[in-house]
Order: sequence, then structure tokens, then C-alpha cells
Amino acid sequence: MERIKPDSSPGKVYLIGAGPGDPGLLTIRGKELLAEAEVVVYDRLASPRLLPFASPHAERIYVGKRMGSHTVTQEDINRMIVEKAMEGKCVARLKGGDPFIFGRGGEETQALARAGIYFEVVPGVTSGIAVPAYAGIPLTHRAHTASVAFITGHRKVDSMEADIDWEGLARGVGTLVFMMGMKNLPNIAEQLIKYGRSPDTPVAVIRWGTTPLQTSITGNLSNIAEKVREAGLGPPSIIVVGKVVALRDQANWFERLPLLGKRILVTRTREQASDLVRLLERRGAYCLECPTIEVHWPEDLRPLDQAINSLSAFDWVIFSSTNAVRFFFERLFALNFDLRALGNIRIAVVGAGTAKAVSALHLTSDIMPDNFRAEGLIEAFSQIGVSGKRILIPRAEKAREILPSRLSELGADVTVVPAYRTLAPDLDPDTLEILGQETIDVLTFTSSSTVKNFFRLLPDY
Repeated sequence: MERIKPDSSPGKVYLIGAGPGDPGLLTIRGKELLAEAEVVVYDRLASPRLLPFASPHAERIYVGKRMGSHTVTQEDINRMIVEKAMEGKCVARLKGGDPFIFGRGGEETQALARAGIYFEVVPGVTSGIAVPAYAGIPLTHRAHTASVAFITGHRKVDSMEADIDWEGLARGVGTLVFMMGMKNLPNIAEQLIKYGRSPDTPVAVIRWGTTPLQTSITGNLSNIAEKVREAGLGPPSIIVVGKVVALRDQANWFERLPLLGKRILVTRTREQASDLVRLLERRGAYCLECPTIEVHWPEDLRPLDQAINSLSAFDWVIFSSTNAVRFFFERLFALNFDLRALGNIRIAVVGAGTAKAVSALHLTSDIMPDNFRAEGLIEAFSQIGVSGKRILIPRAEKAREILPSRLSELGADVTVVPAYRTLAPDLDPDTLEILGQETIDVLTFTSSSTVKNFFRLLPDY
């Protein structure tokens, strides 16, 4: 068949291996192409944490299985990506693991080739390799085995018996990795023992591998099916059979992370949640992002503009949040000023995050109290004296009045201007579904607005 050239096809499709679940295992090439896509077609095993890498304007189409709805068939998926490409769109087909390892990527490329659609395949880190690694199981080891086989367990029992060389696997391969085999686990163990594998052969079953929800059960061929049943372990899981499973006690690094399995709800704005989420996930937490505030410009910019145009009249400017820093300086630059407009103005901040935002502009905070609240600033200013000083406070439209009120009592001339406003967003349907199914261990709130909006959005939670 003649190869389709990129410029001869109306659109193009990238089959991108999304990796096994940990978003950090997406390849650089996959991330680059995901950012270019106009349409993203993704399934259940592709981490939703990868979607922010796509353009915010890209169409997102979920083709996995949801509770209470039917699975989209492979034929429907083939038809969908062909139709989108025929419309001239750049399509990213995001598939869990690797597209060509039990991922039905071959069927999708055949459909694209028949339709004359240009496509590329971006290999992904397959769960068959990554999940055992996250469970502390080396698939090969000089002292134990020099061979490994990957087998699909997602077939009917009679088909597995006919299609798989059980004797060859039982006697000729050191490590066996079964993917999508949970339903057939009892039969897999039975067949391996029947064809010569010792009943005492170590076995590990790892569910949701490489994610903070990873859970592992170990046993041997004679008892693993019963142990998994008692533990209630289901798909998606990887089954590893072989002597190397015994090395897990020494190399099990991931499941020792201090927050592994803890479900933490992060309520910050989507733009601001990433740093906190990254720190928590590095320690093993499962973070659910549920933004309860959106930050917007104030409806009337005139008070802020007037203050910026009169900056030389102020002695101090106080920032109580990173949003105040962001919106104040964005507006300052939009009005064709630069940092020289601050002149000799001194800067006071509330919180290390706010100080970091100021520092990112190559500015220094003159005051940052250890107490990350307005009361800490009031104490600091009472010590240095602010009588007769002119103080500018750009802040949210709705905020506590304690800071400007107490500074005025100390003799300062205080000007408060709205630099931004916060609104309660609509909750994402996926987030609502997850909240309805799972128990949250920790709720994080970073302001009174996030608390109020959370319970306004979820009054029955």
C-alpha cells in the first residue's frame, strides 16, 4: 500500500501512547503532539491529568466506559477518528499504555490507512513494564531469569487454551506478565500448574499500577486467586508470575511513599492548583482537582487604573495574595508602565506564596510576617509606625476589612482598590461522578472563598 504523505491527507491522526497511569510517564513527543491537536479522543486508561497538556480550545471526546452508560465500540472509535480527520482536523488518539501492545492500535491504523488518512504512532510506556517496576519487581534479573513474556488474559477460557502455548510459557519463560487477565486469573494459575509450573511460584497482582491508588497482592500459583478474591481486587490489574516477584520486599519503593492512597481534594483555581498537586503526588497522594473559584477582572477597572496612575503618591503597597500580585502587575503593564513606576514604594506581603510571586518580578518584599494573616501585617506595621503614610491595597472585591481598618486606626491613609473578583464555577461532571463514588480523606482550602463556594456547589457533601 502506498504510504500516505502528510500533505496529501485532509487531516492527520496521532496515536499517542498515554503511558500506564502516572502522567509523568508520557513521552516528550506525545506531549508535544497533544498540544497541537484540535481533537483529543481518549479512553478510561489514559490519565485525565494529561488533558491539560492539550489546547484549551481542543474538542475532547471520551470513548471509555462510564458507570450507567454503554461502552463505545472499537468500530465506532475507528469511524470517529477517520471522520474527524476527514474534516481536516488534527486528531490526538490518546490510548492507555502503548497503542500497539494489546491496545488495538493496529486496528485503528488499518482503518486510517484504508481511508487514506495520514497518521503517526507515538509509542507509550506499557503497563506491562511500568507497573511491575512501581511494585518493586524487576522483570529480569541475572540471578533469576533471562526471559519475559507478555500475554493478554482478556479472552474467553476456551480461546485462551487454544491460542496460548501454556506448556511453552510454563516451562520455557522465566517471568510472565498477564495484562487484562483478572477475570481469568483462576484459569491462568490452573493452566500454568497443569503444564509444569510449580504451585509455589511467586505471583503478584497489582491494581491501578503507577498511580496513587496502586494496590498489590502477593501469593503463589496455588493461592493467588483466592487471596485476590478475598481482597476484592479487580481490574485494571497486571499479573506477574515468576521468581522475581520475591525481590519485591527489597525493591518496593513506590508503595512506601508516605501519602500513598490518600485521597486529597484540592479546591484552588485550576491555574494555581498544579504546584500543590505536584508536591502531594510526589509523596503518593491521589489528588482530585475541584476548583471552587474562578478569578476574573473586576467589572470596573477605573479605581485600579486610577491607583496605578497615581503610584508615586504612595509609600507602601500591600499584596495579600498571589492573585493580587498577578492582576495588579498585569494591569500596570497593560497601561504601558514598567517596574520603574514603583519608584521608592515599599512592598508588604501576606504569605510565602505571595512573596514568591513578587520575587518572580525581580522585586523584594520589605515585610513578610511569620503569621500568614492580615493580623501579622498589622503587628509589623504597628512596630515600625505608619502614621501619615499612604498605603495602597489592591485586593479581591470582597475581603476582610480588618487590615485597612486597623491601619487607618494607626494613622495611615489607606486606599483599597479591587484588583480582581472571585466567582464560583460550574463543577465538572467527571468530578461530580468521582465525588459520588469515592471517599475523600483530606479537603484542602486556601481561602474563605474556596470554603464558601465548595459548600455552595456541594451542599449535601
